[in-house]
Amino acid sequence: MKKFLPKLVQDDPWLEPYSGVISDRMIVAERRQKELTGGKSLYEFSSGHLYFGLHKTTGGWIIREWAPNATYIYLVGTFNEWREQAEFSFTHIGEGVWELELEADAIDHGDLYALQIHWAVSSGKRVPAWARYVVQDKDTHIFNAQVWAPELPYEWRNTGFERTEEPPLVYEAHVGMAGEEPRVHTYNEFRELMLPRIKANGYNTIQLMAIPEHPYYGSFGYHVSSFFAPSSRFGTPDELKQLIDEAHGMGLAVIMDLVHSHAVKNEVEGLGNYDGTRFQFFHDGPKGEHPAWDSYCFNYGKSQVVHFLLSNIKYWLEEFKFDGFRFDGVTSMLYFNHGLGIAFTNYADYFGANVDYDAVTYFKLANKLMKEVNPKSLSIAEDMSGMPGLAAPVESGGLGFDFRMAMGMPDFWIKVIKEKSDEQWDVGDIFYQLTSKRLDEKVVSYAESHDQALVGDKTIIFRLIDKEMYFSMRKDQPNLMVERGIALHKMIRLATASSAGGAYLNFMGNEFGHPEWIDFPREGNNWSFKHARRIWSIADNPELKFHWLYDFDKEMIALINENKLLTIPSVDLVLENKPDNVLAFHRGLFLFVFNFNPQHSYTDYGIPLGAGKYRIVLNTDSGRFGGNDLVDEDISYYTLPNGGVESQHYLKLYLPARSALVFKKVDIPKAK
Repeated sequence: MKKFLPKLVQDDPWLEPYSGVISDRMIVAERRQKELTGGKSLYEFSSGHLYFGLHKTTGGWIIREWAPNATYIYLVGTFNEWREQAEFSFTHIGEGVWELELEADAIDHGDLYALQIHWAVSSGKRVPAWARYVVQDKDTHIFNAQVWAPELPYEWRNTGFERTEEPPLVYEAHVGMAGEEPRVHTYNEFRELMLPRIKANGYNTIQLMAIPEHPYYGSFGYHVSSFFAPSSRFGTPDELKQLIDEAHGMGLAVIMDLVHSHAVKNEVEGLGNYDGTRFQFFHDGPKGEHPAWDSYCFNYGKSQVVHFLLSNIKYWLEEFKFDGFRFDGVTSMLYFNHGLGIAFTNYADYFGANVDYDAVTYFKLANKLMKEVNPKSLSIAEDMSGMPGLAAPVESGGLGFDFRMAMGMPDFWIKVIKEKSDEQWDVGDIFYQLTSKRLDEKVVSYAESHDQALVGDKTIIFRLIDKEMYFSMRKDQPNLMVERGIALHKMIRLATASSAGGAYLNFMGNEFGHPEWIDFPREGNNWSFKHARRIWSIADNPELKFHWLYDFDKEMIALINENKLLTIPSVDLVLENKPDNVLAFHRGLFLFVFNFNPQHSYTDYGIPLGAGKYRIVLNTDSGRFGGNDLVDEDISYYTLPNGGVESQHYLKLYLPARSALVFKKVDIPKAK
């Protein structure tokens, strides 16, 4: 009998020794789905948000919570002066579920509320796990749930929006720091000011960070406390819906950073010790604590936890019409040691005892559910391990993500800038790093994200220009260090975007070389908002050099968009001349030529090609991008044979030092 080989293994024979493990994972996921759903669909199963939490009914209100270790639960709030009262006492209805029904006039829209949960030895006030809106008192800083039930629910206008099949050009953004003023900015401000800017810049997908409620603003939204509540520090749930609605009206998809990898340890406003136990949502003991993040780790083997998290996915997709997720901390979830201290240099690292089968199964179910809710939804994995099959279909033996983040590229660029002189940049290694990926899996390529912009790290522009950023950025101020930095900034981003493995990402402000790092208010900076903002005025100011970078990014993204460049899977090496620091590659009809040499410009430099005619469509040395205008962009370029007509043709070019040219091959009119 012929051995069954999942398509993932058929596509990569090196995986054959692990075909049994891959097949087992498929079987386990199918079995687990049947156990959870009882034969129903994942869509029907993942509806906990429609049952749990506070809901308005035709005759009043009903609230349910899961707290298996509780002995008594009371609803307390502004409506009963935060006192435990018999009429607000929950009833245990079985399997750890508690329920309370109330008359219509018992509570009102806008009331604050919480749970007072009692267990055998103690009790504690808790923000309900399924709360849909949570607010913080400005004076006491205490978090409470708030009844959100406006008389007129939000009315969606762009109900027919569907994410297109175009490769995602992702604009990673944080609502709170998206404005210029030193404060927390709002959903409304982002909608009014940022949506038009993102649309004009050519991006087609917005990735919003820090949406689910988090107690500490400086966590960047990665220490979540309330998984079903959009952060109130930016505005109301309806204002977030309006933001997404108007983005859809502009043709922009909106995805969200989804943090299912861990949860904040906070007990009053989070899930920590929720019903008096550590193990309700999380693993007990050391396994339940992340050693590097000071947070709790979910138990993906527990049915109620999987129900909670899958319902969370369906909730954001349906209630707010998000178009998908970038799953945070995937590596941490996949491995019992969270991927710490492993180089992942061989396939055995991905299929051994260190892999958490429950997490693997969870991802398979989560990605299947997303397509059931919205077949056009987008699923991206933030994974640094490179597990084979991560971004392959579930039915092929994969985990079902559409893309994974190419997390090695930012690290590579930083390493090159930090550790090598300009003359030592290895164009062969650059091309390898840019294109090294599994052929059957798509990646989101990026030169830098928010990680490189945080205090403790440096953006590419800061590493290249350093303190001169503050003194020599007027266009009438010559500075060799700044000129070098601007030239390389354009080349690095063009090389990364043009070779992207199916999608490209930029963090807001990085496109124009934002001069300030990100530092959220904290005790160490006297709770200052000075560096938790983006200064758009310097990008818009035509007298500043930031404007050059901003314009270049617009044209680069337009080139990629208009020519559907990222739909072309193959990126083909044409030339890598290490002594000269020259790199050239083809992508479809487009030829990309980079001269990374810091000193030498080349005249009549030959690029070996077939016979053809080319024209320049993008030039980093153009004066409108801060270059020296040394290349004629208006003429056509023809390949010339080295000898006879049948000999090797070359495209003879002038290549200025530290510059890149993009050519498009055009048809040569045939003689009549």
